[in-house]
Amino acid sequence: MMSLRRWIQLSSAALVCFALLAGCAALDTQQRRWIFQPSSDTWRGASYAAEGMDELWIEFDSRLEGDRARLHALWLPQDRPDAPVLLYLHGARWDVRSSAPRMRRMHDLGFAVLGIDYRGFGQSSGDLPSERLAYEDARAAWDWMAREHPQARRFIYGHSLGGAIATHLASEVDDAAGLLVEASFPSIRDVVSTFRWGWLPVGPLITQRFEAAEHIARVTAPVLVAHGSADRFIRPELGRQLYERAPEPKRWLLVDGGSHHNTSAVGQDAYRVALRELFGLGSEQDVVQSRLELPSRHDVPPQALAAPQPVVLTR
Repeated sequence: MMSLRRWIQLSSAALVCFALLAGCAALDTQQRRWIFQPSSDTWRGASYAAEGMDELWIEFDSRLEGDRARLHALWLPQDRPDAPVLLYLHGARWDVRSSAPRMRRMHDLGFAVLGIDYRGFGQSSGDLPSERLAYEDARAAWDWMAREHPQARRFIYGHSLGGAIATHLASEVDDAAGLLVEASFPSIRDVVSTFRWGWLPVGPLITQRFEAAEHIARVTAPVLVAHGSADRFIRPELGRQLYERAPEPKRWLLVDGGSHHNTSAVGQDAYRVALRELFGLGSEQDVVQSRLELPSRHDVPPQALAAPQPVVLTR
């Protein structure tokens, strides 16, 4: 018969294990909230640009949740039937409508654009996003594009946290014509290391790792990595580190004066040149005739760009 002493020891060990598991679960939940900052809200400075976009739903069976998932998406088609198709993956905090200006700018560059909300964002199903769920959502959107536009050249474009999601997707598929990453990073651990308290050994505690540098090394499509020189949230050197891990062919685009949120607007002409030279999109005439006036009707007003903006991570 088990002695009282032995029973107390086993019970104590069980309680410690339970407490550790509960603590790990709580830590994971908090990190998911902190990193994604999920919201159903649209940033007021961008909602106007979503007007006129087609709304659609992408439904699929989630292997991770064992249930039916439903993603809300915005679709911006081109008149040309042979236009390249771009999957846009947004960053943290706001819904996909908040990225409508960025989607419009890519449309101006010749793409038909599909933008999605991950589960837990906007009108999509689910409550709290996670790294694995976001990867699954991106793949579901990519599969939708492949079914609906099988003959089109298909590209993946991610901004900020969405850049890490885009990089993972590009490493998993073999039918991407190119990968565009803007204002992103090698890993969450690398971002944390730039904080004032970044010297603390918190790496082993990170559950949402987003190891984009590892993933980009496996990408077989051409890669464009863009970053604004004035990005205060994700430092340009982090974008450069991500670029260094990408195989050829690749291109590094540092946009002078670009912030975390307006790099594609400030660098529109540079984007056009890079798309032509790296991906063979557009023509030299397109570059000469590109729109030089900024902001355009699709850009966020300058006073809004100067205001506090959504961030990927907060110090």
